[in-house]
Amino acid sequence: MQNLNIVEIKSFVPAKDFELSKRFYQTIGFEMASEFDGIAFFRKDRFSFLLQAFYEPKHAENFMMHLLVEDVESWHQHISATNIDEFGAKLTELVDQPWGMRECCLFDPSGVLWRIAQNHG
Repeated sequence: MQNLNIVEIKSFVPAKDFELSKRFYQTIGFEMASEFDGIAFFRKDRFSFLLQAFYEPKHAENFMMHLLVEDVESWHQHISATNIDEFGAKLTELVDQPWGMRECCLFDPSGVLWRIAQNHG
């Protein structure tokens, strides 16, 4: 019998300014676990992504990540309390979406959109 179990899946997030983006993700609470040859491995708890020293404007401006959390208000407060303006990042207000999620949007220094959301009843 074949073993088709998945151990992990990660995205390669583009970075216009690799050093700035590394500092940004650490500032908002991700741990940089390693870095090698233009790829930085970031994680929070058991979840992770790879930041790459690669930038193509059309790609970065259309790249999205979805971060489903238990408490989106806590995340929003946490990010709001950091100085993301120094990175050129933006955070939107929280919105209740018709598809059953409460969310905010975070634009990283390269224009990558993170939809940070919580399921709600």
